[in-house]
Amino acid sequence: MSAYSVIATVLAYFAAMFAISWVSSRNNDNSGFFNGGRKAPWWLVAIAMIGAPMSGVTFVSVPGMVGGGTGMGYMQMVLGFFVGYLVIAFVLTPVFFRMNMVSIYQYLDERFGMSSHKTGAWFFFISKILGAAVRLFLVCVTLQLMVFGPLGLPFIVNVLVCMGIVLVYTFRGGVKSVIWTDALKTICMIVSIVLAMVFISRNLGMDFKAMAGAIRDSSYSRIFFFDDVNHPEYFWKQFLAGVFTVIAMTGLDQDMMQRTLSSRNARDSRKNLITSGLLQMPVIFLFLCLGALLHMFADANGIAQTGDRLFPAVATSPLLPSVVGVLFTIGLVSCAFSAGGSALTALTTSFTVDIIGTKGKSEEEVSALRKKVHLGMALLMGIAIFMFHLLGTDSVINAVYKLASYTYGPILGMFVFGLCCRKQVRDRFVPIVAVAAPVLSFILQANSERWFGGYQFSYELLLVNAGLTVLGLCLLIVRGKEARK
Repeated sequence: MSAYSVIATVLAYFAAMFAISWVSSRNNDNSGFFNGGRKAPWWLVAIAMIGAPMSGVTFVSVPGMVGGGTGMGYMQMVLGFFVGYLVIAFVLTPVFFRMNMVSIYQYLDERFGMSSHKTGAWFFFISKILGAAVRLFLVCVTLQLMVFGPLGLPFIVNVLVCMGIVLVYTFRGGVKSVIWTDALKTICMIVSIVLAMVFISRNLGMDFKAMAGAIRDSSYSRIFFFDDVNHPEYFWKQFLAGVFTVIAMTGLDQDMMQRTLSSRNARDSRKNLITSGLLQMPVIFLFLCLGALLHMFADANGIAQTGDRLFPAVATSPLLPSVVGVLFTIGLVSCAFSAGGSALTALTTSFTVDIIGTKGKSEEEVSALRKKVHLGMALLMGIAIFMFHLLGTDSVINAVYKLASYTYGPILGMFVFGLCCRKQVRDRFVPIVAVAAPVLSFILQANSERWFGGYQFSYELLLVNAGLTVLGLCLLIVRGKEARK
């Protein structure tokens, strides 16, 4: 597949996104930018939420992680995801709608005070900047191999072009644009995966029945790991990590919740969360089946690439028709630019509402402020992507969840304490607890094998981080006359 074919595919998809953004941004005020005016149909949000957590990382890294002895163990975590969605639907969403929030971190202000509010917003800011940059970094690396490298253009040009695309289509539309482009992304992603599986299986001489049998009988099909509690893929580690990862990275993440908060009411929000949570399971299973096929194809044809580089290598292989490369490009850019635009919109909302503040400002002042913040967030994200390029990483999906274990832990801990305990805390000391918990978690992870008989922390480190935050908040409980009325 030539670089010019990739460019044509990217431009076609960008034209579709820009058209959606232009239509959705008509008569858009600040409320429309931040929460879509609370008018989004639940079924549309459900479609958008299927693809919302799936970025270019999911599209490339999940199929690639099937090798290396892990098989389809990721499905253990996905089962936990659905339980996490139920918690969000029945516990968190009613609270957010009852308090009529623009940003979910306003809850921390109401519950504890301004210091806690700012702490939650800053941890989200750090989490989302790093997480979104990691996701877009993978896409930039792939586009560098397929487009910018062959054209002799440096990586910095790649980053500027990609961030420019994300900035243009979200600048006016905000959450409305995010929801519609996420719906388009979900459709493109599923179609791309299914058709890629069809073409690859045909090349391997298999019909649907033979393909299903080959995947089932392969060494890549193992899902459950119950035999070794010290193994990172052990079922209960993965399942519990899945539950709390979704609660933290969806329910307590302004990026994800901005979609469901655009629903008309809590009941519609609950319906879209349950529907999207159910449908994500077969969609991710498709990704893993594709991963098994990719490894079989690579084994049969002597392709040496593994991990995140496997899918791009197979998709652009001359052994397959060029349409597979087109499908790969459509799926990748739909995941990448939609996820990047969503993160940029959420960062703008949280930084404007939570960190700077909008109280006492007119509609025009808030509009001018959010536009400046939007440009600033795009610049910061671009810088972070380039820094990841300088540092490099092998498996981006692991990098995303490792980052989440540290940065979302304090947010999860603060919300758990706030919802489960009615005691007040000394608000001014909350930032100290929120910083200390990840530091202690890092120390535990670095020494776990030596201190705990060979035990290795995986994504469940998020739970340890949150638990340390809760413990720290317990130490800050005020009593008697100190208690806030």
